[in-house]
Amino acid sequence: MAILTSPMPPLNLPETDIFSFVFDRKDRKFPDNHKLFQDAEINAAYTYAEIKKSALDFGAGLKSKLKWKNGDVLAIFAANSIEWPAVVLGGLQAGGVISPANPGYTAKEFAQQLSDNSARAIITQYHLLDTVREALALAGMADTPLVLIDQPEKSTAQIPHFRQINHPNSESGCAGMRINPKTDLAFLVYSSGTTGKPKGVKLSHYNVTSNISQLQPGDQEYLTWDGSRTCNGIPLPKREAGGDRVLACVPFWHILGLTKTVINSLYTGVTTIVLTKFDIGKWCRTVQEESISFSYVVPPIVLLLCKHPAVSKYDLSSIRMANSGAATLSPELITACFKRTGIRMKQGYGMTETCPTVFNQTWDKWDKPVGSTGQLLPNVEAKICELCDEAFDPSTGVPAEPRVLQQGETGELYVRGPNVFLGYHNNCVATEASLSADGWYRTGDVGFVDNKGNLFITDRVKELIKYKGFQVAPAELEGYLLEHSQIADCAVVGVRSDEAGTELPRAYVVRKGTVKNQGTIEDTKAMLQWFNSRVANHKRLRGGIVFVDQIPRSTSGKTLRKVLKEWVQRERDASDMKVRARL
Repeated sequence: MAILTSPMPPLNLPETDIFSFVFDRKDRKFPDNHKLFQDAEINAAYTYAEIKKSALDFGAGLKSKLKWKNGDVLAIFAANSIEWPAVVLGGLQAGGVISPANPGYTAKEFAQQLSDNSARAIITQYHLLDTVREALALAGMADTPLVLIDQPEKSTAQIPHFRQINHPNSESGCAGMRINPKTDLAFLVYSSGTTGKPKGVKLSHYNVTSNISQLQPGDQEYLTWDGSRTCNGIPLPKREAGGDRVLACVPFWHILGLTKTVINSLYTGVTTIVLTKFDIGKWCRTVQEESISFSYVVPPIVLLLCKHPAVSKYDLSSIRMANSGAATLSPELITACFKRTGIRMKQGYGMTETCPTVFNQTWDKWDKPVGSTGQLLPNVEAKICELCDEAFDPSTGVPAEPRVLQQGETGELYVRGPNVFLGYHNNCVATEASLSADGWYRTGDVGFVDNKGNLFITDRVKELIKYKGFQVAPAELEGYLLEHSQIADCAVVGVRSDEAGTELPRAYVVRKGTVKNQGTIEDTKAMLQWFNSRVANHKRLRGGIVFVDQIPRSTSGKTLRKVLKEWVQRERDASDMKVRARL
C-alpha cells in the first residue's frame, strides 16, 4: 500500500491565526447581524458581530487589566454555553493559549491539569468556584485570577464576570498579539486519560485552521447559513428554519466540540443551538422545535436513538445528517438508527492529537460502506504498519521502520499532516514515543483500509485481547453483542486466566428492563450459547458474562476499559483472599 493519500485534491491552506481566520475573511457570505449561537433553553443568542465585539473587548481587557502576554494559558472550567465563543476568541486575540477542562472533574483531577499548564487565569461558573479554589490550593496556585462566564450578578471585584474586564476601546485601541501560526499554540487540550494520566496536547493555530479548511470539501460545504446547498437528493433545511441549524451537545471542552462546533460555526456562519447538558429528551425536543438539520454526536447518543422509548415521541425528520465521533460505531448500530429514526449517521476518525479529524465520510458516501470512518482528508498522509511494541527510537526520534502493510491488511495506523499536533506539553518521553522526527504520528489504533481508501478501525493496540496467540478485538465482539434483543449496552475486556495461561474475553452487559443487573444462570448460559454460535472459536466469551447496571464511559462516550480492568483485579484480589483464608 505504501503511503495513502486523499482522493481529494490538495488544498492551499491559510497560514493565519484563528481570530483572523474567522473574523477577517474576505470571502464571508453571511451578514454581520446573522445569529450564530443560541441557547436551547432560554431566549438568548449572539450574532456574528456581537461575538466579534465581545471577543475584541475581552482580549483587550486581558492585556490591559491582567497584563496578558503571548503564550499565557487561559483555562476554561465550564459547561457549554453561548458565552464560550467570545471567551475563546478573546483569549486567542490576546495571544493566549486556551486550555479547557471537564467541569465534572474533581478538584484533584483539575489540579493535575493546572499544575501542568500553569494557567494565568481561570474562566469558570459560579457553582464551580469551590472546586476551582480547592484545585488551585492543591496545585499551589491560590493567587490565580478567577473570572466568571455565567451569572454576572454574582460577580465581585475579586471575581469579575468576563465582560467586566473588557477594555472600552478594544477595536481601535489594542491590536492583537503577533502570532506565528505554525509554532504558536492556540489550544492545550488534555487527552481523556482513558489509558493513563491525561497529557496536554499542543495544538497550533495552523493545526486548527488547517483542519477546519480540510473539513469543508464534501462535508461542511453542505451546511450553510442560508440553507442553499444539498447533496445527492438529501433534502434542504426546512423553509421556516431559514438555513441550516446545528445542535451542539458535544462538550466544548472536548476537541470535537471546541473545533468543530465553536470554531467551525464561526467560520461557516451556520446557526448553532447550544445544549448546556445532554439529555435525550431535550435533544429530541430541540431537534423538533428548532428544525435542527445537523448534529455531532457520540456513540452512547446513537445507542439511545436506537433504543430509548422517548425518541419515538418526537419528529426528527428535519435532520439532514448527523456525524458520530470519539469512538467507532458498528454497521449494525448505524443501520438500526436509520431504520428507527431516519437519521443518516456518518462517521469520521481522529483524536485530540489530530485536531481532531483525519478520515471523514462525505455526505454523498455516508453509507458507503456502512461502518467505515471514511477517506483521508486533503493534505493528510496515512499508512498501516505491522503491530510492534516500539515504533520510534526515543534517543534519535527516527522511526524503527515497522513494516508497511498492504491495502486490506490490519495493523496500526500512522498519520502525517498539517493538523497533527506539535507534541505533549512537558512530556518529551511521550512525544518521542508517538511522534517521529519527520512528522508521523503513531495513533495506537488498529484497523485496515479497503481498496477504495475507506478506513475501518477495529480496536486499540493496548486493548487487544491476546487469546492463545490470537488477537481478539473487543469492539468487534461488542458489535455482535448489541444485536441481542435483551442487551442495552456492553463492553468486552480481557481477563487473565492462570489455569488457561492466556487472556479470556469477558463481556460486561447491561440488560434491558427495570432491574438490569439481575440475570439467572440460565440467562447467562442462553446468552453465551447465542453469542458463541456467531463467532470463531478464539472469539468466544470464555471469560463469561457479567451483568451490570452501567458501562463506565468517559463523557465523550469512550469505554473506560481501565475501570473494567480494575473490576477484574478486585475480583482476583477477593478470590486470592478467599483461597488464603481456606489455607
